[in-house]
Amino acid sequence: METKWLEDFVSLAETRSFSRSAVLRHVTQPAFSRRIQSLEAWAGADLVDRSSYPTRLTPAGQTLYSQALEMLQALQSTRAMLRGHQSAGQDVIEFAVPHTLAFTFFPAWVSELREQFGTIKSRLIALNVHDAVLRLTEGSCDLLIAYHHDSQPLQLDTGRYELVTLGQEVLSPYVKPDADGQPLFHLPGRASQPLPYLGYAPGAYLGRVVDLILKQSPTAIHLDRVYETDMAEGLKAMALEGHGIAFLPLSAVKKDLRAKKLVSATLGTGKELQGGLQMTLDIRAYREKDTSGKEAKGAAQALWSFLQTQKTS
Repeated sequence: METKWLEDFVSLAETRSFSRSAVLRHVTQPAFSRRIQSLEAWAGADLVDRSSYPTRLTPAGQTLYSQALEMLQALQSTRAMLRGHQSAGQDVIEFAVPHTLAFTFFPAWVSELREQFGTIKSRLIALNVHDAVLRLTEGSCDLLIAYHHDSQPLQLDTGRYELVTLGQEVLSPYVKPDADGQPLFHLPGRASQPLPYLGYAPGAYLGRVVDLILKQSPTAIHLDRVYETDMAEGLKAMALEGHGIAFLPLSAVKKDLRAKKLVSATLGTGKELQGGLQMTLDIRAYREKDTSGKEAKGAAQALWSFLQTQKTS
């Protein structure tokens, strides 16, 4: 049994809606339903009366609900006590960062901070976007750094969390060049001969952005998915070996473009296709507002104040 199942169940008991709880828990509704079913399998009893709407708990569910609240509160208290023992780490800022940003954006950003703000002590927790957001909502990090696009917003309560924009990133298609420096595979491809495509795994944030790029393309794009992973660095490694086309953040491929190890998959095509196959994303930092009643670390507060100053300058 996983503690997140209990957290899911408590959310369902309080919202009485699978769809609403799925949004609050930053997971798809089918995935949320599977987690509730897993908890029921562990408990050996039906916890939810699915014949009613709004959703109601069964007698067994009511019992587990009260016990779950106590268990989760006990775990939170224990974690708070353990963290209280780590007073020496109060000057360490904990960042929850999706894998791609951890490899590409974060190291260069920290270098810039060193010049403008000063040296910081940091702990990087690299996760997928869903788990990175959970780190913030569960109070397990000081700051969350993540991509943002208006079509794919993170479901964070603006009354509880605040944000600053740190920069922007451009997502575009890249491919290994041939001996003449031209794309090994050239978009848009043909219906009779689709191009090998290196894609993000289902549910990956950048994958959803790429789906939007392809959907909005003014020209039909013909691709054959031959490989997938949820990490941009994994896609880049495959693209460097000539296995296909990958949509990658510019910050991840700058050195490879200069070394001519990768080129744009739209090289030599019309401007309409080039402009239609990229997307600009914001890179944002999020933290819990002071109104939560939880005192922020001094180092984290100082950094946030600096970032807000940069935002308005």
